Amino acid sequence: MMIRQQAFAGAKDAPMYKGGLHCHTTRSDGRGTPEEVIRLHKEHGYDFLALTDHRNYNYTNFAPECDITIIPGMEYDGGGFPTITDNEGTLTPAFDSTGFRCFHTVCIGPEKENGNAYEQDQRFDSARVRSQEEYQPYLDKLHADGQMTVYCHPEWSSTPARYFSKLKGNFAMEIWNSGCAINMDMDTDAAYWDEILGQGIRLWGVATDDGHSMNHHCNGWVRVRAASRSVSDILAALKEGKFYSSCGPEIYDFYYEDGKAVVICSEAATVRLQADKHPNRVVRSADGTLTRAEFDIGQSYSYIRATVIDRDGKHAWTNPIFLK
Repeated sequence: MMIRQQAFAGAKDAPMYKGGLHCHTTRSDGRGTPEEVIRLHKEHGYDFLALTDHRNYNYTNFAPECDITIIPGMEYDGGGFPTITDNEGTLTPAFDSTGFRCFHTVCIGPEKENGNAYEQDQRFDSARVRSQEEYQPYLDKLHADGQMTVYCHPEWSSTPARYFSKLKGNFAMEIWNSGCAINMDMDTDAAYWDEILGQGIRLWGVATDDGHSMNHHCNGWVRVRAASRSVSDILAALKEGKFYSSCGPEIYDFYYEDGKAVVICSEAATVRLQADKHPNRVVRSADGTLTRAEFDIGQSYSYIRATVIDRDGKHAWTNPIFLK
């Protein structure tokens, strides 16, 4: 029996919409105005974008000449300590003697008429919490108010899996974050994802920019197979895992059949097959022209996921196929 990852099911010619789920503007601590940020993403071929300024909710397309879907959203946060943003848009923890740990959450939601409880420009206070258990009630409130949530930059937040794995209700976690990657060499390749998946928690993975400086933007995105690029269709597809994440490579198919996993992609130097409780399986191409990788894995895997790496070192990640 064939099991195909949801992003690649259905008609082969169905569109895969390109989108950004985490970015900042001058509405909070970003360096670009909303107009500039939207226009930049449109120039880079984005079909949809969420402006997720810190604790400042948005529905508005500030560059209405750009034919781009704006996903309602914001970034919410909790933790004992604030952050400092310098003139280059670099976020730095404001340490005290006890150190630093925080919980940041991208919130994306439906349009107002479809059940979103928040108003344009509604502002929120940070949650003062010390643990995931203390943060959970705030997360519950976000969900009750119609939000889908993404757990952000776990390495930058100083939260190995044991510090956020009990959070309930997130549909995804960040597996790439451009701002953290560019400024701190953190959150670059699905940190802690397999620890979460290995516990039987079904959590999708998203590549985002968390763009503060303008050079952060348009480096990591999702490709979503949705019925259309309406807000409701994009959100539905994200919730169902009908997407993959990328910083460059394209993935065309990922499936499991009769003990074999198959990845079909744009030209790559390396394709990895990954899962908890199993070493990586790797296929390599010396000249970087690999477009198909097959892995004989038998029946022992509870889930599988694949990473595609091109000759320039840029990555793309499938969401998992759950086999058990």
